[in-house]
Amino acid sequence: MEPRTEAGDVLTEVIMRTFRLYGGFLGAAEVMTRPVGLTAAWWHVLGAVLREPLSVSGIAREMSLTRQSVQRIADLLVERGLAEYLPNPAHKRAKLLRPTGEGCSAVRSLTSAQHAFTNRVSSRVDVDELRTTLAVMERLIAALDEEGL
Repeated sequence: MEPRTEAGDVLTEVIMRTFRLYGGFLGAAEVMTRPVGLTAAWWHVLGAVLREPLSVSGIAREMSLTRQSVQRIADLLVERGLAEYLPNPAHKRAKLLRPTGEGCSAVRSLTSAQHAFTNRVSSRVDVDELRTTLAVMERLIAALDEEGL
């Protein structure tokens, strides 16, 4: 067995803290979305298609989720009138998902709460540290992409 390097030890701690951070952000998203009748997962999927309609597989790739989990959420969003399926000119069977007016309104109604949350949390961290964190995260994502993950 290959021993873990110092950088490997630190990355392991980064991974563990990322899980904790994700849990905290997910909890905050659940609190913000509840009053408007969404869930964090629904907000996540709707947010992925605000700029342009995407296929379920495209959303899953963009968000690093399984196609099946996105499919379940997409079907629920369509069932509740928050999104709709459109024909996909690039693929006959893989329809595109886009938010309806109601879905866009629901996401827009979260803007104030989301801004207040990010402003409160970010006020406790130096903006340059946040920029560095973002740059490192982007490099780690690129490394994962190179690993095929």
